[in-house]
Amino acid sequence: VQLQASGGGLVQTGGSLRLSCAASGRTVSRLGMGWFRQAPEEEREFVAAITASGSSTIYADSMKGRFIISRDNAKSTVYLQMDNLKAEDTAIYYCAPTDKPWSLVDRPETALYWGQGTLVTVSS
Repeated sequence: VQLQASGGGLVQTGGSLRLSCAASGRTVSRLGMGWFRQAPEEEREFVAAITASGSSTIYADSMKGRFIISRDNAKSTVYLQMDNLKAEDTAIYYCAPTDKPWSLVDRPETALYWGQGTLVTVSS
């Protein structure tokens, strides 16, 4: 399976971006999907996750109210709508599937594999 993240770019503080993560080669429709990010010289951190059906979502505290994760299983694509972006949101954003219990999806080590990330730069 290949995961291709896209939609990153340069945006000013307070702006918005919509990231996409398209899976190819094999369906991920039966897997939970997560977004993670990694800033320079920082560890990879959890952003948001969504169940296979899309019925449940979870967010890191700093993203609540600003980010929305969604998915379209027919297109094998997961999205991350990011609003009110801040300078500290600058990072490479990655998507990853997981088959682990919901209580563990915020841990990067639970990702089954990683795709190519997309760079988000928020200028202040």
